[in-house]
Amino acid sequence: MLATFLNRQALYLRPDPARVIVRPFKPATEPRDLNPTDKTRANHIVERVLALDPKVAASLLKDVLENFEGRHRNLLETFELRADEMEEAFAAHGSFSEVQRQLIGAYFLNEYSFEASALFNPSIVPHPDQSGTPRGSLRFILSLRAVGEGHVSSLTFRAGTVAADGSLTVDPTARLASSPRIGYLIPGPIGDEVEVVFKPDQDISERVIFPVTDSQSHGIEDARFVEFTDGGRTTYYATYTAYTGTAIRSELIETSDFLSFRMLPLHGAAARNKGMALFPRRVDGKYAMIARQDNENLYLVYSDDLYRWEGGQAILKPQFPWEFVQIGNCGSPIELDEGWLLLTHGVGPVRKYSIGAALLDKRDPSKVLARSSEPLLRPEPSEREGYVPNVVYTCGAMRHNDQIILPYAVSDTFSNFATIKISALMQAMQA
Repeated sequence: MLATFLNRQALYLRPDPARVIVRPFKPATEPRDLNPTDKTRANHIVERVLALDPKVAASLLKDVLENFEGRHRNLLETFELRADEMEEAFAAHGSFSEVQRQLIGAYFLNEYSFEASALFNPSIVPHPDQSGTPRGSLRFILSLRAVGEGHVSSLTFRAGTVAADGSLTVDPTARLASSPRIGYLIPGPIGDEVEVVFKPDQDISERVIFPVTDSQSHGIEDARFVEFTDGGRTTYYATYTAYTGTAIRSELIETSDFLSFRMLPLHGAAARNKGMALFPRRVDGKYAMIARQDNENLYLVYSDDLYRWEGGQAILKPQFPWEFVQIGNCGSPIELDEGWLLLTHGVGPVRKYSIGAALLDKRDPSKVLARSSEPLLRPEPSEREGYVPNVVYTCGAMRHNDQIILPYAVSDTFSNFATIKISALMQAMQA
């Protein structure tokens, strides 16, 4: 039945271990280095570089550049910036030549293959720049969770187009990848705020947001982007899970152009779990979220200021066998004439994840008008193998004309797309 209105594409986005960024490298401290009279390993490295003959140092720097230049943008500038961060290690030494500074910067960097393991849990929004798009088509930006060594998650992007007939294309991925400049890190009234800024000449697929704060140290997970309109102004928000390796918290990204991003924590009892998704506009004058507070049900939560979320009302509970273990949201609600379309995930036997849907009342989203008794999308035999078997999952879909454009992840490993006819979906849902 469902195959009559859901069409899987063959547009696979797979992890590419050749895509790398450079990250700060800090040598591990041995126990004896805890003695304040001992020199740190960082100082040992600096001393060894300074002891090199100037000609040897220049030759070594040249060799490093020749070996890595084609893999990164502006390596010398990157080496200089890293040297600027190493002032503590430089303090015990005298003056440095330019070559010595750059070489020392190189010693305190390492390459990181940020999507070597997985490229999954996508969300999709209209591109802020629609210039040159053919009539009836729509440019989009896709966000993806990338996982590399040590299972550290970062945020990366792709761009593409939905044609008037609903066919999809994804732009070629840039060969290089780049980290942003960290604009500021300040303790604000709602916690640490970070601004990360990319250069305009960096392609959207080149931009990688790697963990910046302690709360994100082990990952920026499952960003749910939404195009939010308020008073004629459009802002792109994304809720995501910040992970330290032992603890989680919900945080928020804000951007208007996908070049400059503001990142800050969310607060309140309703923001302590994963999987929050913001409505694309205010509801009855308030910000609204779909949230999961108890690892089983879905809640509707309101806020006056976007940053603090308290209380909440349970509106969806497991009802059908494919979701008996738990349900969660699969991105922000999509506004239709019929109501708010909320994509959900359900967990069934043998921890099998499937994607379903519910329709909420447009004026009062706590009222469930209909829901799918069977999954819209479930793991097919060809989609069951991967890092986490038997999972299809999405962090957000988008409407285009009479279709829902649904990017989805397969077994926490790679991503694909499906399209859904809205009219047929409405007919298939049960009141």
